[in-house]
Amino acid sequence: MRFSLQGGHHPPLLRKISNAYIPAMKAVAPKIRIGAVNYLNTKPLVFGLREQAPQAELFFDLPSRLADGLAARRYDVALIPSIEFFQDPGYTIVSDACIACRGPVLSVKLFSRVRPQRIRTLALDEGSRTSATLVRILLRERYGLAPELTPLPIGDSLAQAATDAVLLIGDRAIHSPAERFESVWDLGDEWQRFTGLPFVFAMWTARANCDLQDVGEALAAARDLGVANLAEIAEQEAAPLGLTWPECLSYLRDNLHFYLGEREMQGLAMFYRLAVTLGLAPEGIDLGTRVDQPVG
Repeated sequence: MRFSLQGGHHPPLLRKISNAYIPAMKAVAPKIRIGAVNYLNTKPLVFGLREQAPQAELFFDLPSRLADGLAARRYDVALIPSIEFFQDPGYTIVSDACIACRGPVLSVKLFSRVRPQRIRTLALDEGSRTSATLVRILLRERYGLAPELTPLPIGDSLAQAATDAVLLIGDRAIHSPAERFESVWDLGDEWQRFTGLPFVFAMWTARANCDLQDVGEALAAARDLGVANLAEIAEQEAAPLGLTWPECLSYLRDNLHFYLGEREMQGLAMFYRLAVTLGLAPEGIDLGTRVDQPVG
């Protein structure tokens, strides 16, 4: 018996045999979307990340906007402020890479025109909600203060704020002169003096129900690569920020800590408890159950 292969009229058996030789089309997994901050303190975390995580797309934005993007599912993983991690029970920490400090941090400061105990009005940098919560905790715990709060837009300078005190973060906190103020707090230093613990500003956080595609390991590997190349990062970043190479290197090496260890988790838990007392975090969160990576 002969079967004609013309015209598409193939007997069922031949069609079955022929189809067995058609390669199956593999579904292409969508790229995981990672949101990061484009500040100097983030550079060691994203150094080489594109190479370490080719399965990912990397986006940059402000810390507060990253938190909004993660909540809105525009990102799968984001380096969000620690205060935002407390807000969603579905969030998990997916890497032991973080932005923390174990003393003076240099890039988060409170500039006060009056003595700290006399602060009645406070302008808060719009760039970070964690630092805004931290300064409110410190003022309340140290002096029992709850100042009137106003936002300080990203483009505004210290001089444009008419408040008693101003919170600044990031590169402009490093550059702002301290001489014209009655008091300047380095919030990393103040927290360490108050609690004896490190402070965690941000960590890699994943939303619920997303395929992480081993991104946690990639984030840790990128951090390790960045920490090993701080001198190169400082050389690239110093001049555009108006810093000398030694200043930039010292900031990255001496003021920041990029590993989420047991002490950092203790500091994070303390921050959570104090944020709850201010009504800025929901009660009942068990941080120990929301870490996807072991901490050392």
